[in-house]
Amino acid sequence: MYPPDLVKPMIEELTSVGFEELKTAEAVQEAMKRPGTTLVVVNSVCGCAARNARPAVLFSLENAKKPDYLTTVFAGVDREATEEARQFMLPFPPSSPSIALFKDGELVHMLERHHIEGRFAETIADNLKQAYNDFC
Repeated sequence: MYPPDLVKPMIEELTSVGFEELKTAEAVQEAMKRPGTTLVVVNSVCGCAARNARPAVLFSLENAKKPDYLTTVFAGVDREATEEARQFMLPFPPSSPSIALFKDGELVHMLERHHIEGRFAETIADNLKQAYNDFC
């Protein structure tokens, strides 16, 4: 478990623009029951989350079509919620950071760490925008 003071700014980078922080398995289950599209960001303390994933997600929201719901869990902090979110992401293995788009509770688009690490945030954002255009 990471110290709360360390992860607070990393969490707020997403929650300050409207992401709902899911902290329990029950909260994840309820989020997945909602009709429409839900973006789930598995946040992380790693450098590729700071340099690539979080900025990419923010850039991706500069699109005409967007997910109905924006949610996040934090690996290494919200263990129960992260494990539950990852169950919805199967058959993909656990990955931090990762970004998943769901439509009516079904996984329709997935970016694992290897799709994020070493790529420009703008490139990742373009990938997400295309997914939004296809599914939202």
